Amino acid sequence: MSLNNISEKQIKNGRFAVLLAAILWGTTGTVASFAPQLSPLAIGAFAMGIGGLLQAMIARKKLISDIDKLLTVKRELLIGALAVAIYPLAFYTAMQFSGITIGTVISIATAPFATVLLERLLSKKNHMDRRWQVSVGLGVIGVVLLTYSEGMSAQYDQQNALKFIGALLGLLAGLTYAIYSWVARSLIEKGIQSESAMGSLFALGAAILIPSLFFTGENLFSNLNNILVVSYMALVPMFIGYLAFGFGLRYVHASRATLLTLFEPVVAAVLAVSVVGEHIAFSGWLGMLLIITCLFLQTRAKSTTVI
Repeated sequence: MSLNNISEKQIKNGRFAVLLAAILWGTTGTVASFAPQLSPLAIGAFAMGIGGLLQAMIARKKLISDIDKLLTVKRELLIGALAVAIYPLAFYTAMQFSGITIGTVISIATAPFATVLLERLLSKKNHMDRRWQVSVGLGVIGVVLLTYSEGMSAQYDQQNALKFIGALLGLLAGLTYAIYSWVARSLIEKGIQSESAMGSLFALGAAILIPSLFFTGENLFSNLNNILVVSYMALVPMFIGYLAFGFGLRYVHASRATLLTLFEPVVAAVLAVSVVGEHIAFSGWLGMLLIITCLFLQTRAKSTTVI
């Protein structure tokens, strides 16, 4: 699907679908904190694995109709599926090691830059207009302020090593998130329906993730609390969230979609403070204001700036 052939209304609907996905994803760190005895690897594998299978199930008819097209892009599917499998493992471990706010911010903030580089280098696209550059600049300053404020309140003398590892895993999560977003958008542009693109990527990712639960899934269903946590993670942010994200990718470039998901760390930070009890200094709240300004510029952008 070419972005030249869609309407302004469809573009706006696509952007707001991506924002809805970001809101749902922003709840994951707080919800995961209610099951501290579960491994972040198990939470990530179960949530993305089961959510991926559900996406494949509801998209089965479109997957069957697109099977011939999917077989022509096997290498892209494999790369995207590996990224889908690595992302939740890196993301949830980053949050456990670095805290909900820092882990989420680093993971999500790096994705827009990685995605736009992929689009420029591999898709030969250049839509980094002035509005995009200004909004990215504000977003970068915002996430730096948010991360710095959280870091100042943490016990750096005792947990420096874990925070550093968490930051590296956050970078890995951002990169893999950018990769599978770019692959999904690339498949859609080649005429594959968005449900088929997302369903195939996540079904293959689930085939990698679910077997890992044999090694990491201890206590996954040991009590009602754990069951509720992992069920929510699989059904709401991973299933419903990625349905919304896939819809948004029909009408929004992957680079702009990942930029819009900068709203996720804002949601995660607010919940981390109000529910989990993490502390964010004034500079952190200023950073969130800049991120929201970045989002406003993106959602108000005219359709001519995204093609």
